[in-house]
Amino acid sequence: MKRTKTSKAWMSEHVNDAYVQRAKAEGYRSRAAYKLIEIDERDHLLHPEMVVVDLGAAPGSWTQVVVQRLTGRGRIFALDLLPVAELPGVHFIQGDFLEEEVLAQLEAALGATPVDLVLSDMAPNMSGIELVDQARSVLLAELALEFAIQRLRVGGSFLVKVFQGQGFMEYRQTVQQHFQTLQVRKPKASRDRSPEVYLLGKGFKGGR
Repeated sequence: MKRTKTSKAWMSEHVNDAYVQRAKAEGYRSRAAYKLIEIDERDHLLHPEMVVVDLGAAPGSWTQVVVQRLTGRGRIFALDLLPVAELPGVHFIQGDFLEEEVLAQLEAALGATPVDLVLSDMAPNMSGIELVDQARSVLLAELALEFAIQRLRVGGSFLVKVFQGQGFMEYRQTVQQHFQTLQVRKPKASRDRSPEVYLLGKGFKGGR
């Protein structure tokens, strides 16, 4: 009964959510688009001629924003465990980022191309057990950072979703070591009760 009531309350909130309604009206695949839009408008991440990697891309709303802001000039690589409907100019790989074979596919697609921006909106399938979910989210964030360190050009940027909780401060300090600046962003489209924040590292220092 509790689960049913919770599900109904979530659905009601979702349907009436201003960002959900706006996403439908403006053709975005989810309300998450407005998180990236707000960050980009504040921090000027996206511009034509970039090479961008979008990790955890499904359903594709962040990728849509990237496509729009690169205006057909640049290269976009997206990856997710779930399918993403085709978008113009996007090389999409479906698979689990945790698997070496899938990561190898992404590496092969990139070749020797240096990356300007790594985006990661990845989140684990939630179990409802807080410690387990937090550990899984930190693991995904760590793997995204590891990938960024390997592929970013010097001066590149990294935007990653992280959930505040155990391991957050340690992870934040690790990110900070690799970038000239580090900012914490909580977009308006991110629900207040959610522990998610976005860490933005700019000016990748290089090195491994």
